Amino acid sequence: MMGSDVADDKRNPTPIAAALESYLKRCGFSRRLEQVEVVEAWPTFVGPQIAAVTTAESVSAEGVLRVRVTTAAWANELSMMVPQILARVNAGRKGRIKEIRWLPGGSARHQP
Repeated sequence: MMGSDVADDKRNPTPIAAALESYLKRCGFSRRLEQVEVVEAWPTFVGPQIAAVTTAESVSAEGVLRVRVTTAAWANELSMMVPQILARVNAGRKGRIKEIRWLPGGSARHQP
């Protein structure tokens, strides 16, 4: 009966979090959000030693992660570690990071 289906929908509304998640998936935003989350979670992917000398700044829609590095020497060292870092960053996510661009110079800024 159609009337009872409508009444059931009114009594059991969809939680806003579920509705938003569904909308983001339909629009293709969930992949992009996963990419952007890498910036905030950067220290957890690289550990305290690398996090102390780097700051993830942004991720392009194409999956290029831009990371500020305190010195060119660190940028050179980290460039050799890209495959391992990408494996950690991309594990279990749909929003893939395809490349890391190391930006030497400046200070690593960390937010609590």
